[in-house]
Amino acid sequence: MTRRKCFIAVSCALVGLALFLRTPLSAAGDPLADLKSGVAALEAGRDQDAISLLKPLATRLPKLADYTSWFIANAQFHSSDFDSVPATLDRVFSASPASPLTGKAALLSAQALENTNRARDAANLLRKYARALPQPQGDLEIAKAMKASGDGAGAAVYAQRVYYGYPLAPESNEAQALIAGLQSELAERYPPALSGAAIGRIAKLLDAREATKARRELVALEPQLTGAERDSARVKIGAADYIAGATAGARKYLEPLSVDSPEADAERIYYLFLCARRESNRTLMETVLAELTRKHPTSPFRRDTLIALANIYLTENRTADYEPLYRACFEAFPKDPKASICHWKIAWLHYLQRQNDAQDLFREHLRWYPDSTEAPGALYYLARLTEPDRITAAAYYREIAARYPNFYYGVLARTRLQEMADTPAAGPFAAPGIFREIVFTPRRARNFEATLNSQAHIERARLLSSAGLDEWWEFELRSAANSEDQPHVMALELAKMLTRKGSPDQALRSLKHYVPDYLWLPENSAPQDFWRLAFPMPYRADLEKYARENNMDVFLMAALIRQESEFDPKAVSSASARGLMQITPSTGRELSRRLHVYPYTLSSLFQPQMNMRLGTYYLRFIADKLDGRWEAALAAYNAGLSRAVLWSGWGEFREPSEFVETVPFTQTRDYVQIIMRNADVYRRVYAGSPIQLSYSSDDPAPKKSLVKPAAKPAATTKKAGQRKPAAR
Repeated sequence: MTRRKCFIAVSCALVGLALFLRTPLSAAGDPLADLKSGVAALEAGRDQDAISLLKPLATRLPKLADYTSWFIANAQFHSSDFDSVPATLDRVFSASPASPLTGKAALLSAQALENTNRARDAANLLRKYARALPQPQGDLEIAKAMKASGDGAGAAVYAQRVYYGYPLAPESNEAQALIAGLQSELAERYPPALSGAAIGRIAKLLDAREATKARRELVALEPQLTGAERDSARVKIGAADYIAGATAGARKYLEPLSVDSPEADAERIYYLFLCARRESNRTLMETVLAELTRKHPTSPFRRDTLIALANIYLTENRTADYEPLYRACFEAFPKDPKASICHWKIAWLHYLQRQNDAQDLFREHLRWYPDSTEAPGALYYLARLTEPDRITAAAYYREIAARYPNFYYGVLARTRLQEMADTPAAGPFAAPGIFREIVFTPRRARNFEATLNSQAHIERARLLSSAGLDEWWEFELRSAANSEDQPHVMALELAKMLTRKGSPDQALRSLKHYVPDYLWLPENSAPQDFWRLAFPMPYRADLEKYARENNMDVFLMAALIRQESEFDPKAVSSASARGLMQITPSTGRELSRRLHVYPYTLSSLFQPQMNMRLGTYYLRFIADKLDGRWEAALAAYNAGLSRAVLWSGWGEFREPSEFVETVPFTQTRDYVQIIMRNADVYRRVYAGSPIQLSYSSDDPAPKKSLVKPAAKPAATTKKAGQRKPAAR
């Protein structure tokens, strides 16, 4: 036997002996390997093995001392060594920076204290760390600890928080049982819930479409109420019927209902409007609106009714009918957040009709609503009207490009500036006066240089990752993103690690979630890695292949996939569209026949290459039908070809953006703008310049109409008694 073979044989024997004895090979081994082994032992139910593996790590892995203590405490709890748990968890509570395990540790420590008949200490501990507790589990545990310590009134208050505040959570049922017991035990000493708590709970149920449950609770509650609360409950019974789909029953109930509360009466009339809308009864809709206007002119329910009816007329291009409704909306509710869109609809209509007051309306919109989602459009079309004065127009475009760098109108402004490259910049006194008339909210700058706290969290996450504890490094970064002052730095590290793990879709969603204002960042203000993770291009080789085969811009296709599925190949929409490009089953079958794809099954749509092959071919087919107008093709991809054709005839559009802005479905308009914007970002990040298409209407395309249906917009903590420690 060679020396090498002998060494391997001896090593294997030692490993086998160690496994037999279930003890670590050496106290001087890799601490991260021991951490992984210790957690594996804990999850397998080998508590003493876990403790012996993990205890030495407090000094060997000081940066993860809170984690090792947390795992040890779990093993102690599961082995019924409740007395040791609180002391073990002291390392979690004293960690610096604050440990993301603090809330979990407080719950575990409290449960251990309760098991040693120290309920009062448990309640005090939970209240001390109340802000770190996961909810509603935290409030429920406080309620149970206070009840066990003899403080029934205090227990009732916390149980009510759970029952009324979290009606959809599993803890709500347990809180309800606890409340019932306390009511019997305390009798007249039971503290009543805050006024409106029961109605608030039911409103949450209705918002979640839990209409049957909400109605049952309303019927039981209504006799106990008086005044405005009773009126509200009575109206919500009808609302529950409407939400449950019993439209005729809701209307028959609400029509004769008489209530004294003006707010409840306005809500009653509003639901009558919704019933009429569902029944397509225009006469009743207009009658109900007139009643709301007469009786409750300043009610938010009137505002919502004005917008809802105006939107119906908007989808039918009935300008004479929707204009007075939108005007009434912003005139009656000038400070309301929804007033800006109403004002914009009037300004846009007048611009499209080439009316002389369009410029004044755009200026008015910017003065009244400088931070509205329509402000970039107002600036852009104001610039278009000003173009005879090239210096002033260029000043507008520069402002748009600087203020909205990654938005649709920022892209258009940069294009206009390129076409006006020879125009000199405006002098300090020649800038458009509108910039002196309005006050834009300054956008917060982002510093991506990690602070000491952020560096500590990143290092801890990397150590956990090196130990193979994937759920825990993700927990570390997500917790820090939620609690620390650099969520963007945490999100960037999270996105990098998720991408390395093969989940670019999760990386993208994490950046969107933790850095919701990322589109306001100038390109050079964030690292290049940030933009590549926020605008990823997995499957790039295949995407380029299919884009090339269909003579399409690969960056436009990447932009579409980003919006449709965020690059999740397993995505399924509420309309059953599947995969990267969200292809419906019926369209997928027809396209597969056209492209002679055999064999083809529904699961084929989850294969990235197949989905991109069908999707690029399909979008090109739509573009051919629409004479190569890509904005219209995107609108058709989202809302259907017949609608895009219809909308194309709603005006004499001087540029594609005018068609986009005229699309009556907000979701579809935003969809087109987002994809065109995404494509621009992709070009800047990956190529630095656009890819030019040589479109020809003579290019081959399928002749049969394949109209896509209208598309719809697209952690649980475990209890200590369970085997696996909580991770999310």
